[in-house]
Amino acid sequence: MTRIASGLIWALCVVALLAIISLPISLQAHLVSAVLFLAGMMAIKTLRLGGFWRLMLLALGTAIVLRYAFWRTTSTLPPVEQWADFIPGLLLYLAEMYCILMLALSLFVVSSPVPPRKSRRLDPALPVPAVDVFVPTYNEDYELLAGTLAAAKAIDYPEGKMTVWLLDDGGTVQKRSDPNPDAAQAALDRYNNLNALCAELGVNYLTRERNEHAKAGNLNNGLAHSTGDLVAVFDADHAPARDFLQETVPYFGEDDRLFLVQTPHFFLNPDPLERNLRTFERMPSENEMFYSLVQRGLDKWNASFFCGSAALLSRRALQEANGFSGRSITEDCETAIDLHAKKWNSLYIDKPLIAGLQPATFASFIGQRTRWAQGMMQIMLFSFPLLKRGLTLGQRLCYMSSTMFWLFPFTRVAFLLAPFCYLFFDLQIFTASGGEFAAYTLTYVLVNLVMQNSLYGRWRWPWISELYEYVQSVHLLPALFAVLRNPSKPTFNVTAKDESIDESRLSEIARPFFFIFLLLLVGVGFTVYKLVTEPYRAEITLVVGGWNLLNLIIAGCALGVVAERREARASRRVPVNRRCEFQDAEGNWIKGTIVNVSSGGLGITVPANMRGVVRDVPTFVRFTPMSDIPDNALGIYVRNVQTAGKSAILGCRFINDRPNDYRLIADLLYANSALWKDRQAARQVNIGIIMGTLQFIAIAFYQTFRGLGYLARTSRPTKPGAAEEPSS
Repeated sequence: MTRIASGLIWALCVVALLAIISLPISLQAHLVSAVLFLAGMMAIKTLRLGGFWRLMLLALGTAIVLRYAFWRTTSTLPPVEQWADFIPGLLLYLAEMYCILMLALSLFVVSSPVPPRKSRRLDPALPVPAVDVFVPTYNEDYELLAGTLAAAKAIDYPEGKMTVWLLDDGGTVQKRSDPNPDAAQAALDRYNNLNALCAELGVNYLTRERNEHAKAGNLNNGLAHSTGDLVAVFDADHAPARDFLQETVPYFGEDDRLFLVQTPHFFLNPDPLERNLRTFERMPSENEMFYSLVQRGLDKWNASFFCGSAALLSRRALQEANGFSGRSITEDCETAIDLHAKKWNSLYIDKPLIAGLQPATFASFIGQRTRWAQGMMQIMLFSFPLLKRGLTLGQRLCYMSSTMFWLFPFTRVAFLLAPFCYLFFDLQIFTASGGEFAAYTLTYVLVNLVMQNSLYGRWRWPWISELYEYVQSVHLLPALFAVLRNPSKPTFNVTAKDESIDESRLSEIARPFFFIFLLLLVGVGFTVYKLVTEPYRAEITLVVGGWNLLNLIIAGCALGVVAERREARASRRVPVNRRCEFQDAEGNWIKGTIVNVSSGGLGITVPANMRGVVRDVPTFVRFTPMSDIPDNALGIYVRNVQTAGKSAILGCRFINDRPNDYRLIADLLYANSALWKDRQAARQVNIGIIMGTLQFIAIAFYQTFRGLGYLARTSRPTKPGAAEEPSS
């Protein structure tokens, strides 16, 4: 009876909501009610009320959004017989309805996420499962792999219960037998060098006959040659902390049907937007909204999914699913959806336990996102989640949200081109007056901003999502059309790792962004022209012109994104505080402190009056490692010296001529996951809608002129014998 009563109450609420949404009221009444609802939402947000009041904020916002959707559907579409207006008008309407649908799915996922789980430790009195650690690789550099393998080998776990495997797809028999002698020799050299590295570090090296089924095939080859109860997967540029298994293994003892414990991807370097806009140190990274909120929301519905790395999986579950799925190029999500459909469970831990590298160049960033978008589109076509047998209703909706998100290039391009229909061709694709636009559309946009800031404010600043979507859409749209034409055509492309940018320059794929910016600028000119020549239509012209101006601001900011700043160092220095001893030129050991470290070097503070510091001469620094490393002397050479009061800071580079050096670097950089959590928390600050909007406009204004400056320098004729190098 209780379930029936609850169902009746929900049914009555839905009926009441539909009645309110479709209630025929005057424009003024709607505007007043929308303003009151918006004021209520702002009050709840300003007072930071949670629980019931947070749900009330979302309910008020949802009512305004649905009211807008009803008005948009019943009152704004052009007549069908005016096909020149109706077709683009319908496309714009569908783009807006997609956004409203995605908002609804997002609210379902993140309205009440699972709270962050407390740290766990293995119980030493209980038996522990055997774990195989897989590091799949294809074309990554020796130094990058050495750091990751050293960190994996240092994971805190009972001796004899963990085996680390390097799964090398760059040294297969197929590649070593390449008809091109240079390619064959390169593969053979790689095979020999990595074999020797693995022997030095105590890691198992494994390759295979042929490169089949990309990463999924490589992982399945690892499964076939190993026997551990659990399998940890780390990308070649994802180095784990010492406590990774301590934090993840215990959950498998509590749930016999658990197939996955996923942890977030934390990055030591900025992505191209963060680097070129210089926001990395103060703004939450783009991926943090997904890993800090969305995955916890998915976890509530038992739908958090495998993200390809930083995860621990059950061998028994993988064997039931015949290994890692390889039909799509996003084998991670595809594997998760198959196992969820087989009634296996997943779990998410919101604590960074790995540190990785993001694509540094804009072209590599787009290449990575192209693979994600095409892979998710393949999953939509091959395993339509809404109809996937075995999934619960909650899982179906969660997977629909995750896969449908990647359709955003269609909507972003629709919103970009829509103002041109009126400004350039005088098409009436949105039939509404200025008053109706203010009462419905403007309040809808404001409500959206308040809802998004309330849900995601700590992890995503205002308008940043729009910028990320715009810069991706230009190149992702044709990639999505390619999948629709031939779903099986896309192939797995490895994302470039550990890149550096030796000189400031425009990205090689920057040209379309300047063309679009010019087109939007022409749109501003047409707006002014229409205001002068058609003053009787000033109301609608101002509305469309404002829309075009917003697109121009975002497009201008994107010019700064594709203007690549010079940055030779692949990863930023991470603050640490480790006591050490530095060996001077006379062989004396001087006490100091390691204050920062990256994959390439470190900073050491020593007394300012210290003598015997010689630049570019090999020397050593020694410290007490967190793991068992008998030889604690790390080879370095000093590159620069800076005086700071009574101390001097030595900027040092690693020599890296011994495998033991990689063990010590991994201990400094990767062992302590608390460093990453603190660094992440320092950036997760909600700056608010007004401040965020003003800050975005300021960034966009500066980046527009910086991008145009790069274009001017690049277009300038180069004098004979002179190298052209745009400055940053």
